[in-house]
Amino acid sequence: MGLNRFTWHGGGLAAARAQFGDGPWLDLSTGINPCPWPHAGAVAAAVDWQPLPDESALRGLEQAAAAHFGCAAAQVCAVPGTEIGLRLIGDLIGGTGCHAVPGYRTHVEMLRASVAVADPESADGASLVLANPNNPDGRLLTPPMLRELLHRRGDHGWLLLDEAFADAHPQASLAGDIADARRLVIFRSFGKFFGLAGLRLGFVLGPRALLAALRARLGAWPLCAAALAVGEAAYRDGTWIADTRDALQERAASLDAALCSKGYTVGGACPLFRLVRGVDGAALFDHLARQHILARPFADRPDWLRLGLPGDAARLARLVQALPSHG
Repeated sequence: MGLNRFTWHGGGLAAARAQFGDGPWLDLSTGINPCPWPHAGAVAAAVDWQPLPDESALRGLEQAAAAHFGCAAAQVCAVPGTEIGLRLIGDLIGGTGCHAVPGYRTHVEMLRASVAVADPESADGASLVLANPNNPDGRLLTPPMLRELLHRRGDHGWLLLDEAFADAHPQASLAGDIADARRLVIFRSFGKFFGLAGLRLGFVLGPRALLAALRARLGAWPLCAAALAVGEAAYRDGTWIADTRDALQERAASLDAALCSKGYTVGGACPLFRLVRGVDGAALFDHLARQHILARPFADRPDWLRLGLPGDAARLARLVQALPSHG
């Protein structure tokens, strides 16, 4: 099996167990919050599974999400996972464009004959796909920088902005700039910040005409009743959201300090993951995996290894003990 499964995407515990053995695994291969919103089970247990999902529940979810994002509810469309939203919008917009690297594999596939650009500011006026904060390097662009990128698209290109990790950085989001007259589309993910990726819930923010075409592609009942109920309740839990933003920053600072104490060079602004640079990524991945700690290596950057955020002090201590000293 080698590294192929693990460089393709985070996760893959079944593959890790098959290759490295069963046991108490610590999965640090994703950027998903290890301390999820705690009320999902209770909300889902109260769902009536017999009727079709109610249209008013979909509107309630989108209204709650829009209030959280900071935009109008009419410019938010819920989708069954951001992956689907990215691909459908790419089909609807069409044409060629650019995608920022490093980045998501889906960004490469969104637009026809997409060209990779290492510096988003160097991209021409064609449509541009990028994530903010970026994955895996955690690059964070400011709103003025993003607005300049949007301005440079002119009347011919779109700025397609993946804000999957923006819940931890609300000040960096461009959601408040969404308007019918702007060629700006934003994608938001529920599962990462709220730690519930299995719910498969995401959102597309954009001009109403584009969202109408998206809704037509999605058809009736795009989300299950549990996703509607859990999503709305979580977005309305302002206390948990504020506390979690603070907690994630504190845990990320502890992870940084621990990694630096062992000689590693750490980068990234997003608190849900850290990128370790200047290492033999494959060897370090293998070393950790043999101790049942799953990280994320990269086929095209063998000197990188990404680590997700440990959920508590005990898990952080386990990682630190397993890591060899570097340098």
